[in-house]
Amino acid sequence: MRFSLGCELVYQVTGSATLILNVEVMRNRAVSIASEHFTVSPVVLAEEHMAADTGNRFRRLILAEGEHTIRYEAEVEMTARHEDPAAIGEVPVSELPLEVLPFLNPSRYCQSDELARFADREFGALTPGHSRVAAICDWIHDEVDYVSLSSDTGTTAKDTFTTRSGVCRDFAHLGITFCRALGIPARFVSSYAWQLEPPDFHAVFEAYVGDRWYLFDPTRKAALDGLVRIGQGRDAADTAFAIFYGRMKPKPMRVWIERTDPHAEEPPTTEAVSISAD
Repeated sequence: MRFSLGCELVYQVTGSATLILNVEVMRNRAVSIASEHFTVSPVVLAEEHMAADTGNRFRRLILAEGEHTIRYEAEVEMTARHEDPAAIGEVPVSELPLEVLPFLNPSRYCQSDELARFADREFGALTPGHSRVAAICDWIHDEVDYVSLSSDTGTTAKDTFTTRSGVCRDFAHLGITFCRALGIPARFVSSYAWQLEPPDFHAVFEAYVGDRWYLFDPTRKAALDGLVRIGQGRDAADTAFAIFYGRMKPKPMRVWIERTDPHAEEPPTTEAVSISAD
């Protein structure tokens, strides 16, 4: 599947500020980047860094007073792996690859230790595997209302569980939390999301079942194999698309993604989808 995607961010800076961005497509074996362009107007130095542990791509910009427009655009081709969910089981913690073990631990936004009793009571007796993670997503979709502007950067999975409302990052955090509470490694994924309306950066999660990471979206607002990965980590703290230090104010942003295959068709929705290099 081929996509044309990007974003345009505008900031009004008062004085001076440092901006750290994570909006560029992650480079891995599942995604081929045919072209990409990152521009800042007026022109400033944009230092690049790729995190060794996650592969997330960061840019650091030092912005002077005034208005600054940042634009990223890319043409990518992505290969998704589709499998029968019924054939994907869980891996006992004793047999998990060592590199995925950190994704069993509670984190800032995902207090899996505090919601463990509920997770075990609600999902513990279900058949282990992809189907159990899908059942977690079903519960979140049915029990939590998707309400724009109903949460903020301090909202945790426990908050979402209590209020039963949130946005995509809150849905992802709750899914991650329940999975970890059941001994299933799970991690946060930020993405460009084909078919998401209105277009925006989109948060989903991955669970390690079978022998690899599989994507899940409790919001059901985007096609799983139309998710082009930007960042991944323990939770949203590792994958924020923008962090700034100093005095600045964001203006409305634009995010877009279009499929550019000659004969694009809607992807299947009933299969397990993996788009990962690990």
